Amino acid sequence: MEKEQKFCQSCGMPLADANDLGTNDDGSANDEYCKYCFAGGRFVQECTMDEMIEHCAQFVAEFNKDSDRKLTREEAIGQMKMFFPHLKRWRKELSGGGDELRDTMNAGLAPVRELIVEMADTLPTAFISSVDEEGFPCTKAMLAPRRREGIKAFYFTTNTSSVRVAHYITNPRASVYFCDEKNFRAVMLKGTMEVLTDQASKDMIWREGDTQYYPGGVTDPNYCVLKFTATEGRFYSDFYPRSFVID
Repeated sequence: MEKEQKFCQSCGMPLADANDLGTNDDGSANDEYCKYCFAGGRFVQECTMDEMIEHCAQFVAEFNKDSDRKLTREEAIGQMKMFFPHLKRWRKELSGGGDELRDTMNAGLAPVRELIVEMADTLPTAFISSVDEEGFPCTKAMLAPRRREGIKAFYFTTNTSSVRVAHYITNPRASVYFCDEKNFRAVMLKGTMEVLTDQASKDMIWREGDTQYYPGGVTDPNYCVLKFTATEGRFYSDFYPRSFVID
């Protein structure tokens, strides 16, 4: 089994080697923090999360040497602003939550938003999940969304008689997952799914050739629309997960 990659819970540095570990007050190794952040049972430098990000941004050129994708300083700062709030040291600092945590998590979302849009518009398959009557998650591969509104709303076509529709009518909680295997990146969006059967919605995403799925045409009673509305998400790229909320 592949060993889980650990990161310093202060600066995000990969802890790939025992020599990278910090030390506790008794001299033993600390497996949560690197030696540059933690020594002798205390943090080497007292600073805020933003100050740590500025410090780490000095090493972007060094990071780029071993990465296929070269980041600008601004891109690196944007990624750190989304990643760092999930590290142990800064979770405590931001534990008050509210607008401060929300704004911090969403800082740097612009480039992530562009990648999500790219995946939604170019990948042929999306995965949608529902919750069944026993509370288990159920996932199904779907054709790419027919329509989207930013990264907030996505529209899919499906059969009214499908098990998935029955799940969503009972429990609208849902998730949509886009996976770009080639570039090793993915996004999971959480939110709710509506089952739309009104003619306007059906007309909106109907395409020529859909009669192979719905013989009765755009008015076929077994044809309906699934509208997914996202409230939050988690994006993974360049070995870093980033969580964000969607207004």
